[in-house]
Amino acid sequence: MPEQLHPRKTELGRILVLLHNVHITKGTMTKENQKINEWDLTSTNLHRISQRKYEVAILPVAAVEAHNRHLPEGQDLLHTTHIARRCSEMAWKKCQSVICLPTLPYGVDCNLLSYPLTIHVSQPTLDAMVREIIVSLHTHGIRKVVIINGHGGNDFKPLIRQIQCDIDVHVFLCNWWLVASDRYNQIFTKKDDHAGQMETSVAMALYPQLIEPNVAGDGKARQFRFKALQKGWLYTSRDFARLNDHCAAGDPAGASAEKGARYIDLVCRRITQFLAELANTPIDENFPYKP
Repeated sequence: MPEQLHPRKTELGRILVLLHNVHITKGTMTKENQKINEWDLTSTNLHRISQRKYEVAILPVAAVEAHNRHLPEGQDLLHTTHIARRCSEMAWKKCQSVICLPTLPYGVDCNLLSYPLTIHVSQPTLDAMVREIIVSLHTHGIRKVVIINGHGGNDFKPLIRQIQCDIDVHVFLCNWWLVASDRYNQIFTKKDDHAGQMETSVAMALYPQLIEPNVAGDGKARQFRFKALQKGWLYTSRDFARLNDHCAAGDPAGASAEKGARYIDLVCRRITQFLAELANTPIDENFPYKP
């Protein structure tokens, strides 16, 4: 056989050899070694999607920023992705009509840019991305969308108000860390506004290998000088570099994996219940209100 036609010397030949070498032959892939999650958009496929009627899409949104000195820059990305995926998997067992989208990793962080490698996208840019995703979902017949937000700097309320007036969709915003706030004091002993006891506990429960506890700052932050801001009835944005030198607003002392697991479990149970109820509730003229 001439060299230029030898199977090993052609692109097709190289592909055939590769397939043979990794043993991808008919009958090798079985249901026993498949791991396709039909609730996960990145895992499922056209064959399966075509046979499903999805009712609810879950869109996690996070941020990449400093969290004190001891927590990973991807703190918000990591815990938000975990919660969205866990809740979607749990809800799937109750309704089999939810789909979890990949997490949007970046968020609004202009007030943390003093800390190295903070990644900031403006709210209009983030809104534009989220809006296009929701429009795409609407095109595919999904009219219920739940945004699971993991970063306090992201504000989707104006977007939700507008898009529900523009197209026939129902968008729900879940700031996951607030879901179990009524039980916060039963689990944690210190308030956490950023990278304190709660967030450190969550990290200890989910990814302890990424924590460096010995370098943590105490989270003590400068207080506002005006009583109106201290009381909370007046608002201004905080420049975190003026609070302290380690990008925290909460003491991580007393954190534990057990506390983090308890809080996450409660949050996930509540979100899961809502997702299942939402998926199983038809849209009528009064939705989402009572008849």
